Amino acid sequence: MKKIANAWSKLEVEAAVEDYFSMLRLELRSQTYNKSQHRRTLRECLDHRTDGSVELKHQNISAVLLEMGIPYIDGYKPRSNYQQKLVPAVADYLTNNPEFQTLFEVDATKVPPVPTVEDFINIMEAPPKPDRDKPSIVSEGKTIYNPGGVNYLEREAANQILGDAGEQFVINFERARLIHAGKESLADKIEQVSVTVGPSAGFDILSYEDNGVDRYIEAKTTKYGKNTPFFVTPNELQFSQDNAPNYFLYRIFKFRAEPRAFTLRGHLRNQCTLKPSVYRAHVE
Repeated sequence: MKKIANAWSKLEVEAAVEDYFSMLRLELRSQTYNKSQHRRTLRECLDHRTDGSVELKHQNISAVLLEMGIPYIDGYKPRSNYQQKLVPAVADYLTNNPEFQTLFEVDATKVPPVPTVEDFINIMEAPPKPDRDKPSIVSEGKTIYNPGGVNYLEREAANQILGDAGEQFVINFERARLIHAGKESLADKIEQVSVTVGPSAGFDILSYEDNGVDRYIEAKTTKYGKNTPFFVTPNELQFSQDNAPNYFLYRIFKFRAEPRAFTLRGHLRNQCTLKPSVYRAHVE
């Protein structure tokens, strides 16, 4: 019979959180580190935990940070089936180490140059798989907030310079796609609608299918990992519904040096879990 591991103690959770943030600090400073070495060192402080158990705990910490609106370590895909004691442990660490808020702020506002990619055609991959451990939006319960009071993922998403760089990257990709298909005349007609029309258009880029049919593209760019949430406006959501057959959302991620991307086609409500992040309020 397989032995069921004991729940992590408060001290073990705190040790895992401290180790995670030591790696995140290095990552935000563009410094290298060895995940395996960190894991081996951490296990010496734990109660006979396996490598897999430590890996899962670090993934759980990533999930908590995402809920807080904080960038996570890309190598630890968020997993939401975490112990409730993990949330206060992360919050306490951030409260006691306020220098991280400065690191997050600097990184969220940093805009790298548009990366050069040798093979645009192969940057695409499948969208993230749903987190089967994540509770539904109905049963999600209390929202988790960053003790620093800032949602840095939302701040990065609102960075217009980063957004424009991402749109330029998508235009480069679309040109390469159409030229590769022998449709150079269509590649020359691609339009950055966000500039020529503005936000009222409901999408960013007008491109084309190989047969000349319009392709409406919304570009969402992040320097962080594939599972980082993105933000859509009511106008963008409505446009995706009204133009579902021709609508594509391009999610560009890892935009620092080796960007990757996936696409969502059609009405976004059918592709994503939508969670309110801002409310309009007025006094009755």
